[in-house]
Amino acid sequence: MKIFYDENIPYAKEFFSDFGELVPFAGRELSAEQIKEADVLLVRSITKVNEQLLHLNTSLKFVGTATIGFDHVDQNYLKQRGVVFTNAPGCNAISVAEYVLSALMVMVERLDFDLKTKTIGIVGAGNTGTRLSEKLDAFGINYLLCDPLLEKAGDSRTFSSLKEILGCDIISLHVPITQKGDHRTFHMFDDLLLSELSNQQILINSCRGEVINNQALLQLKKSQKGPHIILDVWENEPNVLTELIPYCEITTAHIAGYSLEGKARGTEMLYQALSKLVNKPIEKQLEQFLPKAEIEYGNQHSQNELFSVKQRVFDVYDVRRDDKIFREQLNIKSFDYLRKNYPVRREFSALELSVQQCWPDTLKNLGFNVKD
Repeated sequence: MKIFYDENIPYAKEFFSDFGELVPFAGRELSAEQIKEADVLLVRSITKVNEQLLHLNTSLKFVGTATIGFDHVDQNYLKQRGVVFTNAPGCNAISVAEYVLSALMVMVERLDFDLKTKTIGIVGAGNTGTRLSEKLDAFGINYLLCDPLLEKAGDSRTFSSLKEILGCDIISLHVPITQKGDHRTFHMFDDLLLSELSNQQILINSCRGEVINNQALLQLKKSQKGPHIILDVWENEPNVLTELIPYCEITTAHIAGYSLEGKARGTEMLYQALSKLVNKPIEKQLEQFLPKAEIEYGNQHSQNELFSVKQRVFDVYDVRRDDKIFREQLNIKSFDYLRKNYPVRREFSALELSVQQCWPDTLKNLGFNVKD
């Protein structure tokens, strides 16, 4: 069995070495000629999997993307070919939620507000939006959920309309890209919707760049209007609208889901799916490969819950690190280079804390590893 895999999929060798021959490739440069003999194809979001890529291949049995999203894969074509397809739903949802929480802590410092007095509108209540809502629950922060598709499907949670979301202090986007239908997300935030947002609001996009019309956002910000902006994703990646960067509070290279755990969970899920397909027992688990985290954290203790939580969040992940790298290196290195060479980042669960820490229940509910 020949398994072709994106070189940026972590622990691919460890998980798939027993299946056959492993061949790595650069995700954005993959050609039809390269994979004409592939039995298995493992990709990330930068590889378009369609007839153009696969037309020379006659042996393909399985395609897996180690990502939540799958809009880069032509599933109808794979179905016609009888090729099994799987994605990795929820694999990096915790990572994205922690990215958002770190960004919020940065904004608390910059704008000097009490997060618990704000309401956060979450657009998209799937895996990622749900993980974010759980962390907000743990910290006692008010939020509204907007997801008309889940609401229509009978989800038991309470949902709000997009109009109600537009009145929230902070709006965080967690939807896939859809081009058609009553609830299409492509350019959901167009010039008209963006113009309804005030200078006091905060808009965070860590899902897909095309959800926000970047040119419209740039024109709005040039007119000194519009919300504070946090962008991890961009239209036309890897060709970022660099003129927009100075108008943003935080900018990063589509790495919100790039914790080591988040990326590696995707690999594990593809391993499990392929094992099932070929009737191979599941003998490997992610915990076997993850290194012990080396996280130094400060000794600051405070009776102020927000201060204590903010310190622990920054101990594990301070998004300002990635914002600095993005601003300083994007014009020197490429967008893809910044993603490929992303520094190791761990999730809250990698930091072991004692129950004697201030606010242990809050920290535990946020996902930190609190030991009794």
